[in-house]
Amino acid sequence: MATAIEHISLEVPSLEVSFLRTLSKKMGWTMRRQRKSGLQKALDDVKAGHVYEAKDVDDLMKQLNT
Repeated sequence: MATAIEHISLEVPSLEVSFLRTLSKKMGWTMRRQRKSGLQKALDDVKAGHVYEAKDVDDLMKQLNT
């Protein structure tokens, strides 16, 4: 008799990933970790309002150098 497989998505704190990985190994589960791309992180920042508009080129260069 075959067991049905379900794919589940969880959001857990980064500190708990190692515990979850250990648990999954002991239970015989397969765990895949999907990380956000740089573009997705940038889009999330824009949605959250974490953007900065430079007044001019000097202001932009100052922000890039800090």
